[in-house]
Amino acid sequence: MATDTLSNHEGHAHGHDHHDDHHDTAGTKVFGFWVYLMSDLVIFGSLFATYAVLLRGTAGGPSGADIFELPLILISTFLLLVSSFTYGMAVLAMNADRVNQVKAWLAVTFLLGAGFIGLELYEFQHLIHLGFGPDRSAFLSAFFTLVGTHGLHVIFGLIWILVMLVQLQQKGLTEMTRPRIMCLSLFWHFLDIVWICVFSFVYLMGVL
Repeated sequence: MATDTLSNHEGHAHGHDHHDDHHDTAGTKVFGFWVYLMSDLVIFGSLFATYAVLLRGTAGGPSGADIFELPLILISTFLLLVSSFTYGMAVLAMNADRVNQVKAWLAVTFLLGAGFIGLELYEFQHLIHLGFGPDRSAFLSAFFTLVGTHGLHVIFGLIWILVMLVQLQQKGLTEMTRPRIMCLSLFWHFLDIVWICVFSFVYLMGVL
């Protein structure tokens, strides 16, 4: 009897240690992703600084006030802000162990993000069609680089969402998928914050 009790105790202890190992691994992943986001912040900071320096370098071409269509950008901003909210709902559903709701909210987030990218691609295509591509002036080169880099990050986030939808369909909410959803949450909200800076510094100040 004593032996059985000891074995059960050891089994519970082993299970507890196993759970702690998973928790520690998840925490390490999230911390590592924070480090990545800080390096990404340095990149965007450099791009913002470059844009500020080249803002007046229009080479006789258009300035921001001449080419920016604020109503279109407001719609793009609205889509990305709402997508940040819907991703937050996905995290709440994950914490409540509601996998179907997580998948639904991630799908909505994907659609909103795809709409944002669609409008951004339309803006780029329209500007290039008018002859205002990145090769027109230093200002436009800096603009396309800054906004385009953010757009590429959003595209990467959309691919990540699709991957998570597949993994949730196959595996559900596990010790593997939960940290990935949290890391993607940090990434998506980070892009939202960067876009608010782009909207304020590039577009709003550009039309003034």
